[in-house]
Amino acid sequence: MNTGASLADALKPGGVKHRPLLLQTKISNVSSELFYQTATELVALLDAKKLSSVELTAAVIARTKAVDARVKAFNSYDEADALAQAAASDARRSAGQGRGPLDGIPVGFKDVIAVAGQPLTASSKMLANFVSPYDATVTTKLKNAGAICWGRLNLDEFAMGSSTENSAFGATRNPWDLTRVPGGSSGGSAAALAAGEAIVTLGSDTGGSIRQPAALCGVVGLKPTYGLVSRYGLIAFASSLDQIGPFARTVEDAAILLGAIAGHDERDSTSFNTAIPDYRTELKKRKGPWRLGIPKEYFGAGLDPEVAAAVEKAIAFYRSQGCEIKEVSLPHTEFGVGVYYIIATAECSSNLSRYDGIRYGHRAKEAKDIIDLYFKSRAEGFGAEVKRRIILGTYVLSSGYYDAYYLRAQKVRTLIRQDFLNAYREVDALLTPTSPTPAFKAGAKADPLAMYLCDVYTIGVNLAGLPAISVPCGFSSGGLPIGLQIIGQPFHEAGLLAIAHAYEQAHDWKNLHPKL
Repeated sequence: MNTGASLADALKPGGVKHRPLLLQTKISNVSSELFYQTATELVALLDAKKLSSVELTAAVIARTKAVDARVKAFNSYDEADALAQAAASDARRSAGQGRGPLDGIPVGFKDVIAVAGQPLTASSKMLANFVSPYDATVTTKLKNAGAICWGRLNLDEFAMGSSTENSAFGATRNPWDLTRVPGGSSGGSAAALAAGEAIVTLGSDTGGSIRQPAALCGVVGLKPTYGLVSRYGLIAFASSLDQIGPFARTVEDAAILLGAIAGHDERDSTSFNTAIPDYRTELKKRKGPWRLGIPKEYFGAGLDPEVAAAVEKAIAFYRSQGCEIKEVSLPHTEFGVGVYYIIATAECSSNLSRYDGIRYGHRAKEAKDIIDLYFKSRAEGFGAEVKRRIILGTYVLSSGYYDAYYLRAQKVRTLIRQDFLNAYREVDALLTPTSPTPAFKAGAKADPLAMYLCDVYTIGVNLAGLPAISVPCGFSSGGLPIGLQIIGQPFHEAGLLAIAHAYEQAHDWKNLHPKL
């Protein structure tokens, strides 16, 4: 449905009026539950000696055991190891050697981020038995901050998908409605948080894989500027697009987690050397009003009316706070999906060529020769969606087609980035829907193209290397979360977080949780 008229109304002084949200009985305020409190609240309890990390971690473990058979957010977890880490945190705090706002807090890891001694599977048969021999840079940083490395979270295989249905470990479900998807590819990271199975989590975002599941599961998801967070220790999908980022219940928690993992890393050649501010302090210090842009191309055909209404209401809030709301144009948006699926699949084809059955990963048991071993190992180890993308990527990189597809896509990518930079001459940030629809039924998008279009509002950010955050902004009439995406300027995460925090503080979405 074309919602252009609604956008025009939203841009008028006074905004638009909407019917009340119909929150079904499945939504209940249970923020008093320990596993649903924020990291900020929990650290205050830990510092005041009103709670121990062992008690907190035990509560999260108990919650996971109670609900994960239905949600299926985790691929694996080590209960004893998590409790041992928690005991060490308590000992540090008792000795007056606490390490800050993440010390003793359980953090879940998407199963493409390396943690030494833990499985690293990418939710693929290809790596089903692989155990990481080293830590990712973000893992090292979190360990140094005292965080509890808690479990391996499910995803679409090798981060290729938008529903977390393409996993060799089985599909993850949306805690708000177990018949629906949690989004993807970081669906396990979003679902675990929404279900109370972790306090904060990490994911990776190649074309929306943090923001889209955050929107569908009703949590905060932040994709940092490309190069702000090291990719060392992240299993590569598309190296020029991948970025690790946080999931959290609140913008403040996301700021804390970002502050812990951001920073230059010599082991990542794409890591950018820039000063890292105290994001938590900055988001409270920076006040509006801001100049906010509404890209007209993001409010057209395909946008669900209830999503449009919720986003328009968020736009009206910013106007009520004195922000200047201005319509802008990103004219090359229509080419985004095509450009993304040329560049991403080309890089996927190159990156996944290392899985050959020789050095590590799945190896076929019966092969006549080395070539047969390659074919059989890859045929058995990769799932259907990964194979599809390898084939597409190999094709666009092949002799005779490179210029026609890959090179041309890179040129259009430059135009897409320039569209954003042109818009930022007029505004401080952009407001858009995160996903065109609320969570859809499992199995409803069997057509690959229909699935690819789920990322239509998020992929431009990755192509342009920008930061963006999704925050909850309402619910559908069926009780499903809706997300507002705020897109910021490169390396301006502090300002982006402040804009998101201003909206969050005036609304109570963070205290609404699914009833499992």
